[in-house]
This record gives sequence, structure tokens and C-alpha cells, in this order.
Amino acid sequence: MLKISFVLFITLLLPIVSTAQENKVTTGNENGTLIAIGGGDIGHTNIMKEFRKLAGGDSAKIVVIPTAFVRDNEIDTLLLKRNFREYGIPNFTVLHTNDSTEVNTDDFVKPIKEATGIYFTGGRHWRIADSYLNTKVHKELLKLLDRGGVIAGSSAGATIQGSYLARGDTKNNQIMMGDHEIGFGFISNIVIDQHVLSRNRQFDMFTILEKKPELLGVGIDESTAIVVKGDTLQVIGESYVIIYDKSFWSNEHNPFDEETQKKLPNKNQLFYFLKSGDKYNLRDRKVIRN
Repeated sequence: MLKISFVLFITLLLPIVSTAQENKVTTGNENGTLIAIGGGDIGHTNIMKEFRKLAGGDSAKIVVIPTAFVRDNEIDTLLLKRNFREYGIPNFTVLHTNDSTEVNTDDFVKPIKEATGIYFTGGRHWRIADSYLNTKVHKELLKLLDRGGVIAGSSAGATIQGSYLARGDTKNNQIMMGDHEIGFGFISNIVIDQHVLSRNRQFDMFTILEKKPELLGVGIDESTAIVVKGDTLQVIGESYVIIYDKSFWSNEHNPFDEETQKKLPNKNQLFYFLKSGDKYNLRDRKVIRN
């Protein structure tokens, strides 16, 4: 009887264990594409050209969500129009609300259902979470990815795409683990930071990873982006992306010999840089060598 009960206990436990293990996998969407931009001046880079191309080019239906930057419900539409005209996207729909009732209506989410591309502006990403996390908007964004659409965002619009929300505190953006800690989870088991080199934030990530070591840390500098589809991350833009995966990589020589070639800190203090064109396997947590 004891043996049967033990087998039954293990059988019941297996789905829970499998779910927990699955949650530790880092990956994007199999069909859709994500573009997380580190902020800064992106008008002169190829980043927005890539967003426009992936969204369908001349036939793209773009929805811009400026909620991260909106205060007192006032949207600077002139600034949005000027910026997106510079990006080669003169026609787009602006979507914003902080009304918990409106956000779950069919009328409000209709533009997302018809969109091929979504863009989240910079600002404070807790505002995005407050307005849209676990709402009909959130569900429709996931559906957009499933049908092959693209979601892009700069600064706050980059961090919100991850599963853990760095700098999500309502008091200021220097608190790494604040009163908002959950992102949209478009990329699972990851924390994304931005402006990392231009603002000397490269060591801030360890505050989170010390307490949540299962997460993959990714820091994106200004005028730079990661393009994620499925398990593959690719760097585009003008600066660097920092990877925090408890290992070290260099293209100088065999990466498996790094510990004998370089004097490195312990694995909990390691990070390394990727440049434009470099690729990374999110699931395996390894650089893809050309």
C-alpha cells in the first residue's frame, strides 16, 4: 500500500515539476518577432527599418502604444508623428488608456487584432504594466506574435517584453527590484535592461541575478537592439549588448579555454559583450558561432 501511494505521489508531482522546469527555459515566440531597443537616438540606425520590414513594409499596419511616456493622459501626438515620419512610418494608429474597463473592450483592442506591428515607446514601464498586464490587450499582443507579427519597443518598451521587470519601481528607475516585477513575458525567463553602457549600468543587473539566478540577464546599450525569434537572439545597431549567463565568451580563441587564458571573476560576476551581427541561442545560453 505504501509503495502504491508513493508511486501515485510521484505521478501527481510530475506535471508540477515539468511546469517548473519549463518556466526556466528562455525563449521567444516561434512565429512572431520581438525587437528590444536600448533607447537613445535610433532614427539614424537600421533598427526601425528592420521593424518596418518585418511588419510588412508599405502594407504594414502599425500600432504605437505611448503609455510609458503618458502623464495626465496627455499624448504628444506631434512628437510621435515627427519621430515616426523620420523612421519611415508616416501612418500609424495610437493606442493608449489607463482605464481598467476600457482596456478589456473589443473596441479598444480592435487595432491590435488588425495590426502587423506594435511599438512601445520609452518612459516608465510600470505604467505599461499597470494599464495592460493580464488584460485583453496582453492576450491580443500574444495572438499577434502567434500569427507572425512583430512587437518592438525602446527603453521601457524593451524591458516590458521580458518576464521580469527590472527598474519597475514607481518611485524611481534606479531601484532594480521594485514594486512592479512582472513583464509581459514575450521572452520567457529573462530580464532586460537598457541604456547600459551610456549610463554605466553594466553592474546593476547583478542585483537581480543574485536573487533570481535562473534568469538570463540581457543589457542593451543605446542605438542598439536585440531581434528575437524563437530561440535565436541577434544583435543589430551601433553599440553593444551585454549577456549575463554565468559564463564568458570571446572570439579571440577557443571559448572553452577562457579560464586558462584569462583571469576571470567567479561565474556570478561574469558578463560579456555581443556586437551587431552576433547571434545567441537563448535556450542553450550559448553564442552561435559563425
